[in-house]
Amino acid sequence: MTGQRRAGAARERVLAVALELFARNGVSGTSIQMIADQLGVTKAAVYFQFNAKEDLLRAMVAPAREEMQRVIEAAEARPRPAEQVSVALVGVVDMIIKNSQLNAVMLVDPAVSRVAREDPILRDLVARLDRILAGPEPDVEALVSMVMVSGALMAATTDPRLAGLDKDVLRRHLLNNARRMLGLRAIRDHA
Repeated sequence: MTGQRRAGAARERVLAVALELFARNGVSGTSIQMIADQLGVTKAAVYFQFNAKEDLLRAMVAPAREEMQRVIEAAEARPRPAEQVSVALVGVVDMIIKNSQLNAVMLVDPAVSRVAREDPILRDLVARLDRILAGPEPDVEALVSMVMVSGALMAATTDPRLAGLDKDVLRRHLLNNARRMLGLRAIRDHA
């Protein structure tokens, strides 16, 4: 078991360093050698954990995808649409704040956004979230509002002008602004 724990810790270190380098240099500007150098290991040690950079990207997105699935399932379990929206917004805002460095990479790096778009599970989750936030058959206004909220939330958590804000203050303002953009009244969240 100790060997597995060590292998898991090594894998997590590779992911953390890769994310930091991807955020700084982009995916195409980051080589496996750069990741290895930053870790103080050989390139082979990185390849032992991940066969290719794309495998690394998939592994990087996987925890956020799993978290998104939990958020959506919790929202869908609520009986009323308004409760579903509230639970989804709270969960998504918390998830986005927690993953701000990954959001920054996803927003600007086509390689990461391509991996995310090509993931059938993630595409299904996004469609389910869209239905929660905009309704099953949204009109143009609901659709535009939902797209704006999604993009704004990701952008706000990566904007350096907001980086110094306390996480709870940022969370409260993101939730209230998202609710306002979706035409909901600003209410206290369920979390």
